Amino acid sequence: MTKLGSLFLAMLLALTASAFAQDERAPNEKPVKVIADGRIAVPGGGELPLYVSADWSKPSPQVDRAVLVLHGRLRDADVYFRSALKAQAAAGPPGQTALMIAPQFLAKTDVKAFDLPPDILRWTLTSWQGGEDALGPRPVSSFAALDAILARLADRRLFPHLREVVVAGHSGGGQVVQRYAIAGKGESTLVAMGIGVRYVVANPSSYAYFSSERPAPDIAASCPGFDDWKYGMQARPAYLASPSPDMLERTYTARRVIYLLGTEDTDPNHPALDKTCMAEAQGPYRLARGEAYVSTMRQRDGGTPRHSLWLVQGVGHSGDKMLTSSCGLAALFDLPGCPTAKASP
Repeated sequence: MTKLGSLFLAMLLALTASAFAQDERAPNEKPVKVIADGRIAVPGGGELPLYVSADWSKPSPQVDRAVLVLHGRLRDADVYFRSALKAQAAAGPPGQTALMIAPQFLAKTDVKAFDLPPDILRWTLTSWQGGEDALGPRPVSSFAALDAILARLADRRLFPHLREVVVAGHSGGGQVVQRYAIAGKGESTLVAMGIGVRYVVANPSSYAYFSSERPAPDIAASCPGFDDWKYGMQARPAYLASPSPDMLERTYTARRVIYLLGTEDTDPNHPALDKTCMAEAQGPYRLARGEAYVSTMRQRDGGTPRHSLWLVQGVGHSGDKMLTSSCGLAALFDLPGCPTAKASP
Protein backbone atom coordinates (compact mmCIF):
# COMPACT_ATOMS: atom_id res chain seq x y z
CA MET A 1 0.00 0.00 0.00
CA THR A 2 1.31 3.46 -0.86
CA LYS A 3 2.04 6.05 1.79
CA LEU A 4 -0.95 8.08 0.57
CA GLY A 5 -3.18 5.01 0.73
CA SER A 6 -2.04 4.25 4.28
CA LEU A 7 -2.78 7.83 5.32
CA PHE A 8 -6.24 7.65 3.77
CA LEU A 9 -6.95 4.35 5.54
CA ALA A 10 -5.83 5.79 8.87
CA MET A 11 -8.12 8.80 8.39
CA LEU A 12 -11.03 6.53 7.48
CA LEU A 13 -10.48 4.39 10.55
CA ALA A 14 -10.30 7.48 12.75
CA LEU A 15 -13.56 8.83 11.33
CA THR A 16 -15.24 5.46 11.76
CA ALA A 17 -14.08 5.23 15.37
CA SER A 18 -15.35 8.75 16.02
CA ALA A 19 -18.75 7.96 14.51
CA PHE A 20 -18.93 4.75 16.52
CA ALA A 21 -18.11 6.65 19.70
CA GLN A 22 -20.88 9.11 18.90
CA ASP A 23 -23.37 6.27 18.37
CA GLU A 24 -22.29 4.63 21.61
CA ARG A 25 -23.19 7.67 23.69
CA ALA A 26 -26.31 7.33 25.82
CA PRO A 27 -29.24 8.62 23.74
CA ASN A 28 -29.89 11.51 26.13
CA GLU A 29 -26.31 12.71 25.73
CA LYS A 30 -26.89 13.54 22.07
CA PRO A 31 -28.33 16.91 21.05
CA VAL A 32 -32.06 17.02 20.39
CA LYS A 33 -33.24 16.91 16.80
CA VAL A 34 -35.67 19.82 17.03
CA ILE A 35 -35.98 22.96 19.15
CA ALA A 36 -39.51 24.04 20.06
CA ASP A 37 -40.61 27.18 18.23
CA GLY A 38 -42.36 28.96 21.13
CA ARG A 39 -40.82 30.85 24.05
CA ILE A 40 -41.88 31.93 27.52
CA ALA A 41 -39.94 34.30 29.73
CA VAL A 42 -39.17 32.86 33.16
CA PRO A 43 -38.91 35.30 36.08
CA GLY A 44 -35.35 35.37 37.32
CA GLY A 45 -33.87 35.33 33.85
CA GLY A 46 -34.01 33.28 30.68
CA GLU A 47 -36.51 31.86 28.22
CA LEU A 48 -37.91 28.35 27.97
CA PRO A 49 -38.75 26.85 24.56
CA LEU A 50 -42.16 25.20 24.25
CA TYR A 51 -44.84 24.07 21.83
CA VAL A 52 -48.37 25.48 22.11
CA SER A 53 -51.34 24.28 20.06
CA ALA A 54 -52.73 27.80 19.55
CA ASP A 55 -51.69 31.42 19.87
CA TRP A 56 -51.82 32.03 23.61
CA SER A 57 -50.69 35.64 23.44
CA LYS A 58 -54.21 36.90 22.76
CA PRO A 59 -57.55 36.28 24.55
CA SER A 60 -58.79 32.70 24.10
CA PRO A 61 -62.33 32.55 25.50
CA GLN A 62 -62.89 29.14 23.87
CA VAL A 63 -60.24 27.45 26.03
CA ASP A 64 -61.61 25.76 29.15
CA ARG A 65 -58.79 23.25 29.71
CA ALA A 66 -55.02 23.42 29.43
CA VAL A 67 -52.90 20.27 29.26
CA LEU A 68 -49.15 20.36 29.80
CA VAL A 69 -47.31 17.27 28.55
CA LEU A 70 -43.70 16.93 29.70
CA HIS A 71 -41.09 15.06 27.70
CA GLY A 72 -38.75 12.37 29.00
CA ARG A 73 -34.98 12.20 29.33
CA LEU A 74 -34.42 12.61 25.56
CA ARG A 75 -35.82 16.16 25.79
CA ASP A 76 -37.87 15.32 22.69
CA ALA A 77 -40.70 17.78 23.22
CA ASP A 78 -41.65 17.48 19.54
CA VAL A 79 -42.44 13.77 19.97
CA TYR A 80 -44.50 14.36 23.09
CA PHE A 81 -46.30 17.30 21.50
CA ARG A 82 -47.39 15.05 18.63
CA SER A 83 -48.70 12.53 21.17
CA ALA A 84 -50.50 15.36 22.98
CA LEU A 85 -52.18 16.48 19.76
CA LYS A 86 -53.09 12.86 19.00
CA ALA A 87 -54.75 12.54 22.42
CA GLN A 88 -56.49 15.88 21.90
CA ALA A 89 -57.98 14.67 18.61
CA ALA A 90 -59.05 11.36 20.17
CA ALA A 91 -60.83 13.21 22.99
CA GLY A 92 -63.44 14.67 20.64
CA PRO A 93 -65.37 17.76 21.84
CA PRO A 94 -63.44 18.11 25.14
CA GLY A 95 -60.24 18.24 23.12
CA GLN A 96 -61.52 20.99 20.85
CA THR A 97 -61.62 23.46 23.73
CA ALA A 98 -58.26 22.43 25.18
CA LEU A 99 -54.91 24.14 24.85
CA MET A 100 -52.02 21.68 24.55
CA ILE A 101 -48.56 22.72 25.78
CA ALA A 102 -45.24 20.84 25.63
CA PRO A 103 -42.31 22.59 27.38
CA GLN A 104 -38.75 21.71 26.43
CA PHE A 105 -35.96 21.57 29.02
CA LEU A 106 -32.76 21.81 27.05
CA ALA A 107 -29.27 20.71 27.99
CA LYS A 108 -26.03 22.54 27.38
CA THR A 109 -25.28 20.26 24.42
CA ASP A 110 -28.53 21.31 22.68
CA VAL A 111 -27.77 25.01 23.02
CA LYS A 112 -24.31 24.48 21.57
CA ALA A 113 -25.49 22.26 18.69
CA PHE A 114 -28.11 24.78 17.53
CA ASP A 115 -26.11 27.89 18.42
CA LEU A 116 -29.06 29.17 20.43
CA PRO A 117 -29.19 32.69 21.89
CA PRO A 118 -27.59 33.13 25.33
CA ASP A 119 -30.98 33.82 26.96
CA ILE A 120 -32.23 30.25 26.35
CA LEU A 121 -32.32 28.25 29.59
CA ARG A 122 -30.20 25.12 29.74
CA TRP A 123 -29.55 22.45 32.38
CA THR A 124 -27.35 19.38 32.73
CA LEU A 125 -28.64 16.24 31.04
CA THR A 126 -30.87 15.29 34.00
CA SER A 127 -30.95 18.10 36.58
CA TRP A 128 -34.14 19.60 35.15
CA GLN A 129 -36.02 16.47 36.29
CA GLY A 130 -35.68 17.40 39.95
CA GLY A 131 -36.19 21.16 39.88
CA GLU A 132 -32.53 22.07 40.09
CA ASP A 133 -31.19 25.38 38.86
CA ALA A 134 -30.26 25.98 35.25
CA LEU A 135 -26.62 26.28 34.22
CA GLY A 136 -27.48 29.50 32.42
CA PRO A 137 -28.21 32.19 31.67
CA ARG A 138 -29.35 32.45 35.30
CA PRO A 139 -29.70 29.84 38.09
CA VAL A 140 -33.44 29.36 37.52
CA SER A 141 -35.19 26.18 38.67
CA SER A 142 -36.96 24.06 36.08
CA PHE A 143 -39.92 24.20 38.48
CA ALA A 144 -39.89 28.00 38.25
CA ALA A 145 -40.24 27.56 34.48
CA LEU A 146 -43.38 25.48 35.05
CA ASP A 147 -44.59 28.15 37.48
CA ALA A 148 -44.26 30.69 34.65
CA ILE A 149 -46.47 28.59 32.37
CA LEU A 150 -49.14 28.23 35.05
CA ALA A 151 -48.96 31.97 35.73
CA ARG A 152 -49.69 32.65 32.05
CA LEU A 153 -52.69 30.31 32.23
CA ALA A 154 -53.93 32.12 35.36
CA ASP A 155 -54.28 35.38 33.40
CA ARG A 156 -58.05 35.81 33.10
CA ARG A 157 -57.57 38.41 30.38
CA LEU A 158 -56.18 35.64 28.20
CA PHE A 159 -58.20 32.67 29.49
CA PRO A 160 -61.49 33.96 30.93
CA HIS A 161 -63.17 30.53 30.88
CA LEU A 162 -60.32 28.25 31.89
CA ARG A 163 -61.53 25.75 34.49
CA GLU A 164 -58.97 22.90 34.51
CA VAL A 165 -55.19 22.59 34.19
CA VAL A 166 -53.57 19.18 33.79
CA VAL A 167 -49.82 18.73 34.29
CA ALA A 168 -48.85 15.37 32.81
CA GLY A 169 -45.59 13.62 32.11
CA HIS A 170 -44.34 10.21 31.04
CA SER A 171 -41.07 8.51 32.03
CA GLY A 172 -38.57 11.29 32.79
CA GLY A 173 -41.44 13.74 32.43
CA GLY A 174 -43.38 11.69 34.96
CA GLN A 175 -40.49 12.19 37.37
CA VAL A 176 -40.76 15.96 36.87
CA VAL A 177 -44.52 15.96 37.44
CA GLN A 178 -44.31 13.87 40.62
CA ARG A 179 -41.71 16.18 42.15
CA TYR A 180 -43.45 19.33 40.92
CA ALA A 181 -46.67 18.12 42.55
CA ILE A 182 -44.73 18.06 45.82
CA ALA A 183 -43.11 21.47 45.55
CA GLY A 184 -44.62 23.48 42.70
CA LYS A 185 -45.73 27.00 43.54
CA GLY A 186 -47.80 27.63 40.43
CA GLU A 187 -50.98 25.89 41.56
CA SER A 188 -52.05 28.27 44.33
CA THR A 189 -53.01 31.18 42.07
CA LEU A 190 -55.04 28.91 39.80
CA VAL A 191 -56.91 27.30 42.69
CA ALA A 192 -57.65 30.71 44.22
CA MET A 193 -59.37 31.60 40.93
CA GLY A 194 -61.49 28.46 40.97
CA ILE A 195 -59.38 26.63 38.39
CA GLY A 196 -58.78 22.94 39.15
CA VAL A 197 -55.29 21.47 38.86
CA ARG A 198 -54.31 17.82 38.59
CA TYR A 199 -51.04 15.98 38.07
CA VAL A 200 -50.72 12.86 35.92
CA VAL A 201 -47.61 10.82 36.74
CA ALA A 202 -47.04 8.18 34.05
CA ASN A 203 -44.41 5.41 34.26
CA PRO A 204 -41.55 7.26 35.98
CA SER A 205 -38.37 5.44 36.98
CA SER A 206 -38.48 6.76 40.54
CA TYR A 207 -40.38 8.79 43.14
CA ALA A 208 -39.58 11.19 45.96
CA TYR A 209 -40.22 9.48 49.31
CA PHE A 210 -41.07 11.33 52.53
CA SER A 211 -39.45 8.84 54.87
CA SER A 212 -36.39 6.57 54.81
CA GLU A 213 -38.50 3.43 54.29
CA ARG A 214 -37.98 1.70 50.95
CA PRO A 215 -39.39 -1.42 49.26
CA ALA A 216 -35.85 -2.85 49.07
CA PRO A 217 -34.30 -1.88 52.43
CA ASP A 218 -31.22 -4.05 51.87
CA ILE A 219 -30.31 -2.00 48.79
CA ALA A 220 -31.05 1.26 50.60
CA ALA A 221 -28.80 0.22 53.49
CA SER A 222 -25.79 0.05 51.17
CA CYS A 223 -26.68 3.16 49.14
CA PRO A 224 -25.49 6.39 50.83
CA GLY A 225 -27.58 8.74 48.67
CA PHE A 226 -30.81 6.75 48.65
CA ASP A 227 -32.70 9.42 50.64
CA ASP A 228 -31.29 12.48 48.86
CA TRP A 229 -33.51 14.49 46.55
CA LYS A 230 -34.90 13.55 44.01
CA TYR A 231 -35.39 10.15 45.68
CA GLY A 232 -36.00 11.44 49.21
CA MET A 233 -36.17 14.60 51.26
CA GLN A 234 -32.49 15.16 52.04
CA ALA A 235 -30.24 17.63 50.19
CA ARG A 236 -33.11 19.39 48.44
CA PRO A 237 -32.34 22.08 45.80
CA ALA A 238 -32.87 25.77 46.48
CA TYR A 239 -36.39 25.91 45.02
CA LEU A 240 -37.79 23.65 47.75
CA ALA A 241 -35.15 23.91 50.47
CA SER A 242 -37.21 26.08 52.85
CA PRO A 243 -40.41 24.06 53.51
CA SER A 244 -39.97 21.14 55.89
CA PRO A 245 -40.57 17.60 54.62
CA ASP A 246 -43.80 17.54 56.65
CA MET A 247 -45.00 20.70 54.94
CA LEU A 248 -44.11 19.34 51.52
CA GLU A 249 -45.95 16.10 52.26
CA ARG A 250 -49.07 17.97 53.38
CA THR A 251 -49.00 19.97 50.16
CA TYR A 252 -48.56 16.84 48.08
CA THR A 253 -51.31 14.79 49.68
CA ALA A 254 -53.76 17.70 49.33
CA ARG A 255 -53.25 17.82 45.57
CA ARG A 256 -55.03 15.75 42.94
CA VAL A 257 -52.57 13.18 41.61
CA ILE A 258 -53.22 10.33 39.18
CA TYR A 259 -50.54 7.64 38.92
CA LEU A 260 -50.87 6.15 35.43
CA LEU A 261 -48.94 2.88 35.20
CA GLY A 262 -48.63 0.48 32.27
CA THR A 263 -49.11 -3.13 33.34
CA GLU A 264 -46.39 -4.24 30.90
CA ASP A 265 -43.76 -1.74 32.06
CA THR A 266 -41.97 -4.55 33.87
CA ASP A 267 -38.55 -4.81 32.24
CA PRO A 268 -35.81 -4.57 34.91
CA ASN A 269 -33.28 -4.07 32.11
CA HIS A 270 -35.09 -1.39 30.10
CA PRO A 271 -32.41 0.88 28.59
CA ALA A 272 -34.05 4.04 29.95
CA LEU A 273 -34.74 2.66 33.43
CA ASP A 274 -32.91 4.36 36.29
CA LYS A 275 -30.58 1.66 37.60
CA THR A 276 -28.83 3.66 40.31
CA CYS A 277 -28.97 2.16 43.78
CA MET A 278 -31.27 5.04 44.80
CA ALA A 279 -33.84 3.90 42.25
CA GLU A 280 -33.24 0.16 42.72
CA ALA A 281 -34.12 0.61 46.40
CA GLN A 282 -37.63 1.52 45.20
CA GLY A 283 -38.15 -1.74 43.29
CA PRO A 284 -36.94 -3.76 40.29
CA TYR A 285 -38.93 -2.04 37.50
CA ARG A 286 -41.35 0.83 36.90
CA LEU A 287 -44.66 -0.93 37.61
CA ALA A 288 -43.35 -2.36 40.88
CA ARG A 289 -41.86 0.96 41.91
CA GLY A 290 -45.12 2.80 41.21
CA GLU A 291 -47.34 0.34 43.01
CA ALA A 292 -45.00 0.26 46.01
CA TYR A 293 -44.92 4.05 46.22
CA VAL A 294 -48.72 4.38 46.05
CA SER A 295 -49.08 1.72 48.74
CA THR A 296 -46.53 3.44 50.97
CA MET A 297 -48.24 6.82 50.62
CA ARG A 298 -51.66 5.37 51.39
CA GLN A 299 -50.31 3.99 54.66
CA ARG A 300 -48.85 7.33 55.77
CA ASP A 301 -50.69 9.42 58.37
CA GLY A 302 -53.85 10.76 56.75
CA GLY A 303 -53.44 8.65 53.62
CA THR A 304 -53.86 10.06 50.13
CA PRO A 305 -57.61 10.42 49.48
CA ARG A 306 -57.00 12.69 46.48
CA HIS A 307 -54.49 10.33 44.83
CA SER A 308 -55.50 7.58 42.40
CA LEU A 309 -53.74 4.63 40.80
CA TRP A 310 -54.96 3.78 37.29
CA LEU A 311 -53.46 0.78 35.52
CA VAL A 312 -53.24 0.83 31.73
CA GLN A 313 -53.67 -2.77 30.69
CA GLY A 314 -51.31 -4.23 28.09
CA VAL A 315 -49.13 -1.14 27.70
CA GLY A 316 -45.41 -1.00 28.43
CA HIS A 317 -43.06 1.96 28.36
CA SER A 318 -44.73 4.02 25.64
CA GLY A 319 -45.70 7.63 26.21
CA ASP A 320 -47.87 7.70 23.10
CA LYS A 321 -49.84 4.59 24.07
CA MET A 322 -50.22 5.74 27.67
CA LEU A 323 -51.56 9.18 26.80
CA THR A 324 -53.92 7.96 24.09
CA SER A 325 -55.27 4.98 26.07
CA SER A 326 -58.76 5.12 27.57
CA CYS A 327 -57.20 5.82 30.98
CA GLY A 328 -54.89 8.44 29.50
CA LEU A 329 -57.84 10.24 27.93
CA ALA A 330 -59.74 9.98 31.21
CA ALA A 331 -56.81 11.52 33.08
CA LEU A 332 -56.26 14.34 30.59
CA PHE A 333 -59.83 15.11 29.50
CA ASP A 334 -62.20 13.48 32.03
CA LEU A 335 -63.51 11.05 29.43
CA PRO A 336 -65.24 7.87 30.65
CA GLY A 337 -63.92 4.44 29.77
CA CYS A 338 -60.98 3.78 32.10
CA PRO A 339 -61.90 0.51 33.86
CA THR A 340 -59.39 0.92 36.68
CA ALA A 341 -60.52 4.47 37.47
CA LYS A 342 -63.65 3.12 39.16
CA ALA A 343 -61.61 1.39 41.84
CA SER A 344 -59.62 4.52 42.71
CA PRO A 345 -60.65 7.23 45.15
